[in-house]
Amino acid sequence: MLQRIQTLYLLLAAICSGGLSQFLPVRNTEASIEFAFDSIEYMILFSASALLSLISIFLFKTRQTQFVLGRLNIILNLILLGLFIYRLLTVSGETANSEKGIGLLLPILSIVLLVFANKAIKKDEALVKSVDRLR
Repeated sequence: MLQRIQTLYLLLAAICSGGLSQFLPVRNTEASIEFAFDSIEYMILFSASALLSLISIFLFKTRQTQFVLGRLNIILNLILLGLFIYRLLTVSGETANSEKGIGLLLPILSIVLLVFANKAIKKDEALVKSVDRLR
């Protein structure tokens, strides 16, 4: 059902991946401000993460599929986080006056929300199985 707590977690993860990633900077330098949607690979990964979260919301009748999509979304966000870290460590011309933006924390926040959603989905699945045993 749509009024479950995992729906809220998945919606917040979709907002975090799809909406906030457009507005929060990844890196600030003296010359420019770099956003995640300036790079095509980050745009694709953030959009895929938001899309997986939204699809997962509407698969509330099949909790196992919802759980699997949540795990895939966590893996996708881990890949995104790894790309962020790799790019920051290997960027050429990194100077002392560039700052890391708050946008780097978005995959971490999304992972935490998806873990909470998967935990709630698992709890619902256990509840349904216990009720089926009583029948």
